[in-house]
Amino acid sequence: MSFALRRFPKTAALRRASAVPKQSTRLPSFRAYSTEGANAKPKSNNAALYGIAAAIAGGGAFYLFSGSDDASTVAKGAVQVAKAGVGFVPSKADYQKVYNRIAEIIDDAGEYDDGSYGPVLLRLAWHASGTYDKETGTGGSNYATMRFEPEALHGANNGLNLARGLMEKVKQEFSWISYGDLWTLGGVVAVQEMGGPKIPWRPGRIDGFAKDATPDGRLPDASQGSSHVRNIFYRMGFNDQEIVALVGAHALGRCHTSRSGYEGPWTFSPTTFTNDFYKLLFDETWVWKKWSGPKQLEDKKTKSLMMLPTDYVMVSDKSFKKYAKAYAEDNDLFFKDFSAAFSRLLELGVPTAQFTSSAPWEMGNADEQK
Repeated sequence: MSFALRRFPKTAALRRASAVPKQSTRLPSFRAYSTEGANAKPKSNNAALYGIAAAIAGGGAFYLFSGSDDASTVAKGAVQVAKAGVGFVPSKADYQKVYNRIAEIIDDAGEYDDGSYGPVLLRLAWHASGTYDKETGTGGSNYATMRFEPEALHGANNGLNLARGLMEKVKQEFSWISYGDLWTLGGVVAVQEMGGPKIPWRPGRIDGFAKDATPDGRLPDASQGSSHVRNIFYRMGFNDQEIVALVGAHALGRCHTSRSGYEGPWTFSPTTFTNDFYKLLFDETWVWKKWSGPKQLEDKKTKSLMMLPTDYVMVSDKSFKKYAKAYAEDNDLFFKDFSAAFSRLLELGVPTAQFTSSAPWEMGNADEQK
């Protein structure tokens, strides 16, 4: 979310929590893939791919010159016809290969932040989806409009050029996947590979044009209070319970003064998906940080953790607080509710008819593919 989404853990090894004391609880993960491997290209040759590209371009031309009001229908038809024409229609197994490649990239972060690209990929998926407006039917992940300016330069998207660059490497290997599908799948990989719940997901998003980009101001402003939080999430169609569940993603990652202006991680294990965000809200004493940056809170005991003003409303607002308390006490409940809310977030703005599967899939994580 625009609350500055976090960084997540490599599941194969303990992640450093920078200067923050870290917990010793890490979930083991071993990379193992099918016989074709994570880097296997789709079963198609260059001529086939060029055919797909030409057909897609043709579909776009038809839209531009026919005066059709439904660009998504035209584009989807062009893509599907083109793929079928060259004998390649991506299956779940093909998307699993993309998942596996993203998982490799997440674990290849070196000294970046806490040793994982997971949090920044989750943030990309969140920000690409969280622009949806139910009243106008605009925004959401369908057109992947963060590829274009000025949306790419919106303050809430500061720093996400890194995530888009990482995903571009995957796009080069699997040119048939749309950016919207790629970015949202990246968010699924991040959550699942950092020890979080399964996130139901399915493909079908198409790539739009610069004219489809959304205006600034649709993502949360971390300096605001509960009324702002509700305005942002109600606009997308979420209720209070779903809002609190989604904010729990702040168990992961950290803020950066060079991006959001804020600084620090929310938890002691910023690369492991848990309900620690809620636990810490209730268990720690939070005080306003004395510094030259924007208004944020820090834990009184260690002064190594932070909370944003929009985080703290999870315990200061009566309605939000009851859900936050429930999640602090029950990790399984949090996982269940987060999975449902995040899966729905990733599908906002995508016409049901576009999805290539009638029901979302559960993609296998690395441990399941051993």
